[in-house]
Amino acid sequence: MTRPRVLILAEQCNPLWPSLPIVGYKYALALAQHCDVRIVTQIRNKPAIVEDGRELDKFDFLDTEYIAGPMERLSQFLRGGNQVAWSTGMMMAYLPYLMFERDAWKKYRSEIESGAFDLIHRITPMSPTLPSYIAGRGNVPFVIGPLNGNLDWPRAFTQEQKREKETLRKLRNFYKYLPFAKRTYIKSAAVLAAFRHTIKDVSWTPPERIVSFPEIGFDPAVFQADRPRAPFSGAGEKVFLYAGRLVPYKVPEVVVRAFVGDERLRQHRLRIIGDGPERGRIEAMVKDAGAEDRVSFEGVKPQAAVAEAMRECDAFVFPSIRELGAGVVIEAMASGILCIVTDYGAPGDLVADGRGVAIPLTPLEELVTSCRKAMLAALDQPDLHAGLAKAGQAHALENYTWDAKAQRTVEIYQAVLAGKAPAQLSPY
Repeated sequence: MTRPRVLILAEQCNPLWPSLPIVGYKYALALAQHCDVRIVTQIRNKPAIVEDGRELDKFDFLDTEYIAGPMERLSQFLRGGNQVAWSTGMMMAYLPYLMFERDAWKKYRSEIESGAFDLIHRITPMSPTLPSYIAGRGNVPFVIGPLNGNLDWPRAFTQEQKREKETLRKLRNFYKYLPFAKRTYIKSAAVLAAFRHTIKDVSWTPPERIVSFPEIGFDPAVFQADRPRAPFSGAGEKVFLYAGRLVPYKVPEVVVRAFVGDERLRQHRLRIIGDGPERGRIEAMVKDAGAEDRVSFEGVKPQAAVAEAMRECDAFVFPSIRELGAGVVIEAMASGILCIVTDYGAPGDLVADGRGVAIPLTPLEELVTSCRKAMLAALDQPDLHAGLAKAGQAHALENYTWDAKAQRTVEIYQAVLAGKAPAQLSPY
């Protein structure tokens, strides 16, 4: 079959910005290896994309700063920055994103209607709450996703929700009454939805059009499979790792308290990579426990340095209680490290079926206890846990490289263009 001609909408697409922008960028570049693409993104991404220098002829930049700039400033004012209050940020993004797609439609309408593209695929933003202006226009199949969202706050963590400034979360479902919301999912030929919590949220979509498709992936050139030794092999000191933002919903205090509160664990080491508003609290916990020589706070590191740390450590402990995608977990799995995560949202799905350790979602004190038991069990049963890490690594390498995800996307395109139900493709 000839290469599909795809107009890619990727408003968030930037090689230097973490989370969704870099995911959008790497996914778009991977698709460019298998399709003839035009990647439409926001003008603010241009300097970083030009500097990176890859596939520049395939990018087009729309200047929507007339609305995006003021709304971004308002969003940061209301949120007190960009570290917390995610729901507020999504509300402020509604109008700017609609204007982005409206401007894209005005610019590309004649090409779309003349048959220059086989499909239109919106890959970012990934929130189901941000609808599409273009879906259903131009008589060209519209694909949206991967989408991720609709994971409720656990009731036992109301204090963390308050510190995260997520009180507006209760208004989330009102997005379903906003213009273009229903139309987006009715008119989409395929909806790529990550994990069970998001599949439940796209109920307007006919089931045969929904494809299970996590948005996360990893670059094997960065998160290489080779490592100096298997996790927990040999005698001597073992190293546990937490890598991620130090924000309330990721509850980094769980791994810190689990570690410093046990004499056996304190014979080993805990590395903390990342920064955020919770850092002062957990540094104080370490100081009060007299464990400064056992716990290191290393701040924010570039991706390559995080990947190196993952290959050097024995276990990645990630107790986040509301993780939608968990790209850092798949990166850790790819690096061959044992993953100990909370069994809620994406992390629990990723380590299921013997690919890691999932501890039950419980109130904070019980979660600390469960995390400590899991860390001690890894010390006591090294061969068993090394086997879990190996299974996790194999799963990541088979399914989550960007090239593997691009190839699966092409299969979805082909099903849509052939008039077949994309949901019939084999599950992830």
